[in-house]
This record gives sequence, C-alpha cells and structure tokens, in this order.
Amino acid sequence: MPDVKAEKPSRRMNIRYRGRGAQVIIYLGKLIRMFIYQNDWKVLPMAALIAGLVGMVVRKRMFINMEGSLMGAFALVCVCIWNGCFNSVQVICRERDVIKREHRSGMHISSYICAHMLYQSILCLLQTGVTLYVTRMVGVKYPDEGVITPYLLFDIGISMFLITFASDMLSLWISTLAHSTTTAMTIMPFVLIFQLVFSGGMLSLPEWSEPLTNLTISNPGLKVLAAQANYNNLPLASIWNTISKMHESEVTGTVKLGDVLDLLGKKNNNPTVRKIRNTEIGEYLTLNGLTQGLNQLDSYQIFRKKTFSLDTTYGDLLKAFRESPDSKEFLERKIFADLTVEALLDNMVKTDEMKVLMEQKVVSDVKFGDVIDLIISSGLLDAYKDEPIGGIRTAGDLVDRLAENPDVQKNRDQQYTFKTTVGEIVNLFGATKVKNVIQTMASEASRNPDYENSAENILVYWWRIFGFAILFVFLAMITLESVDKDKR
Repeated sequence: MPDVKAEKPSRRMNIRYRGRGAQVIIYLGKLIRMFIYQNDWKVLPMAALIAGLVGMVVRKRMFINMEGSLMGAFALVCVCIWNGCFNSVQVICRERDVIKREHRSGMHISSYICAHMLYQSILCLLQTGVTLYVTRMVGVKYPDEGVITPYLLFDIGISMFLITFASDMLSLWISTLAHSTTTAMTIMPFVLIFQLVFSGGMLSLPEWSEPLTNLTISNPGLKVLAAQANYNNLPLASIWNTISKMHESEVTGTVKLGDVLDLLGKKNNNPTVRKIRNTEIGEYLTLNGLTQGLNQLDSYQIFRKKTFSLDTTYGDLLKAFRESPDSKEFLERKIFADLTVEALLDNMVKTDEMKVLMEQKVVSDVKFGDVIDLIISSGLLDAYKDEPIGGIRTAGDLVDRLAENPDVQKNRDQQYTFKTTVGEIVNLFGATKVKNVIQTMASEASRNPDYENSAENILVYWWRIFGFAILFVFLAMITLESVDKDKR
C-alpha cells in the first residue's frame, strides 16, 4: 500500500491588537502605578516647598502695588515652568528601549503620548492646587472677585495650570529628542534660562531680541498673571520709596528772587501753587485790632500820658507830636508787613471828618491819650473800625505785595543760595499729598496695555498658552514616530 502523505492544514497566528483608546487606558494605568510605587509622587512636596519659599518673598507686595504684582507674577511663572519642566523631562528617554520594543509589537505612539498627556495634566492640576494652597497659607492675599469666574483664585489657578501643563509638554517633547536622561538634563537648564530671560517682563531686552518673546510660554504666562493681579490699576511705589530713603539727604541750590515771585504769582494756575497762595498767614488787621494792640505797648502808654500846653489846633498838636524826636521810634514801628504807625496816621488825616477835627482849637493842657480818646469817642472812626488795614491775609497777598514793591523789583535778579533736605521739601507740600501725586503720575506713566485686566485679554493669553501645549504634544508624537530608526 503506497505511502500516503497527509497534508496538515497550515495554522496562521492571528494576533489581535488593542485599539488606540484601550492602549491609552493601559498606559495611563501604568503611569499611575509608577506615581504610587516608584516615588513619582515626590514632585508634590517639592512643589509645596518651592511655593512656600516664593510665597514668603512676594506676600507683602503682590496685589498691593505695580512692581510687587509684576514681581509676584514672574515668581509664580517661574514656579509653574519649573514644576512642569521637571515633571516629564526624563519620562520617555529613560524607557526608550521599552518604547522601541513595544512599538514593534503594536503599540501606537499617539496612544502612548496621549496617556502621558492625560497623566501629566492630572499631575499639573495637583501641583497647581498645592501651590495656591501653600502661597495662601504663607500670607499671599488673593483678591476675591475674578474676571472670568466669580473667584480670582480660580482664575489664577487656570492660568497657573495652563503654564505648568504647557511647560510639561515642552519637556515631554525634549524627552523624545534626547536619547538619554543625561542629555535631557543637560538641555533643560538652557530651556529654563531661555524661558525666563525672554519672558519680556522683568528684564529689559534689546530691540532685536523682542520677537523671541513670542516663542516662550513665560511671555503670555507673565502677562495673564499680571493682568489678573490688576497691574494697571495699582500704585507704583518704588519712586516714593526711594524718596523716603532720601529723607535726610541735603539739597542745595541757587535761585533768583524774581523766579520765586513768578512761580508763586497770580498767573500760575498750578493746583499746588494755588493752594499755597490761599494759605492764611493771619487775620486782616482792623482799626479795632490796631487799637487793642497799641494799648498793650508800654511805649504807647507813655505817649498817652504826655501833656501838651499849647494854644493851637489838634492838627498842630498832632504835627508837633510827629516831629518830636521821642516819637520817632514809635512812628516807625511796623503794625503789619510794611504798614507803619506814621503811614496809618497819614491815611487817617486825609478823611474829611478828621480834617474838621484837626482844625479845632486846644485851649488848655491836654494829654496825647485824651486826644486819641476824643477821636475814638467822637464816633468819626466807627465806619472804619472793621475795615482791613494793609490788605494782607494770605500767602498770595504777601507775594503780590512784595512783587509790587519797587525795591523788590530792583532786586529780582539777586540770587539766593539755599540749603535744605528732601524731607523738608516734602513736608512743605505735605508728605501724604506728595506721595499720592507721585504714585498716581508714576502709575499712569507705567500703564501697559498687555496687562489690561479684561476678560478678552485674559482669554487670548489662555488660548496662546494652550496652543503651545498642543503644539508640543504633536511635536512629541512626530519625533517619537521615528523611534525604530534609532540604532542605539
């Protein structure tokens, strides 16, 4: 019987691969197990430590003034970029051989990158929560009302999460480029320096380098946090702080008398000058006030007792008194500013009523005080008792009177050297008012439209940061697709 060779049917191995979505879940589970069992959770206490150090530095300045808020925003950006970059800089390059083997066995690179993206987003969210919590605990006072959401803390949390996540995806891409952890860690310092130097906020950059700020995550990150800190509506305190430190510093200079009079003159409408001019330096001197003042002078009381025995008129009597050598000192006494007793008498005797009185005869011995009492009791001066004498009541009146004086005009070009301190100059105008004026003017000059606290502005920056994250995810996928070409 001939040998019959039975042909066995060939068997084909039908290997069934899981789909992309299932692979994402598998690798996400793997990453979570690594977080728990391989100490990847240590990034959270590190984030808390960094946040605590930064919070203690910025807590007394952020949300209080312009420079403090900008410094605080920059510090928070640094925290976010640091956390994000060191989350994933080694995750791919350290298991490059495993990725190559599993890719040849059917692993989809897109599933692997998406799993990392989801895992890193959870990690970034936890780091953001830890950072916000710790900074609040160490004293950073976040305002209550937000722009996009009802709470500013939540708005800032979204910004910090996006900055951290975009930085994380940047370092994930770098991890796909590097073939070893040593290479990745060597590249990372240069990436951090580039991000921080070209943030465009804290450091003044040359014009040629300004376009480079558009390539950084830190630039929109700094702008969005500064906008949320309400930078443009806060005072700029650095100039006033510098002036305060110079309180005892001496100031010397030379000025002309005419320049000072012009500065304080009627034509200067500066609000500060107008306030100085309106400052009262005393009440108007009236005739009643003059009488009361004279009665308190010993020299006046002596003249009141002086007796005249002349057959003459009151006018002659007054003339004799004025020509007496003993009365010279009294007549030259200044009542107010440049108004003397003699000048006052000249003005009094010009009135019609006084002319009538001066022509009356004196037929017996009379004291000078009796003459004065007669004038007062006659009622001739009642109409003038409340009239101001001299016309000087405010600082402006005094300046105007000096400016009209011929002797002063002759000395307009005379120079005077003064010596004072910064504190005395500030106190002259009022420290609080000077502080408010300086801070207001400085803040207006420092306004930056990029830091405008508006919903539209904030949303634009959020989209820019999120766009960076998506870009780095695609770059990581494209770079890792060539893993099979790696001969090492």
